[in-house]
Amino acid sequence: MQIEIVSPEKQLYAGEVAMAQFPGTEGSFQVLNNHAPLIATITAGSIRVRNVSGMEETIEVRGGIVEVQKNKILVLAE
Repeated sequence: MQIEIVSPEKQLYAGEVAMAQFPGTEGSFQVLNNHAPLIATITAGSIRVRNVSGMEETIEVRGGIVEVQKNKILVLAE
């Protein structure tokens, strides 16, 4: 699935991932391929992504909104 993480200043991450984990305001949550549509808020913390070859990366954010739809994730980060 595709993910794009953007802040008002720049694009923080974009690419194909197998998993993404977010610091949700109601607790952390994970998104996998074919996830149901979702809109959620996130708090300050780390977004963890695992690309299709198994490498993991973390992206620090101060909060924001996550939208998941049709194997595409868009994160509007603070």
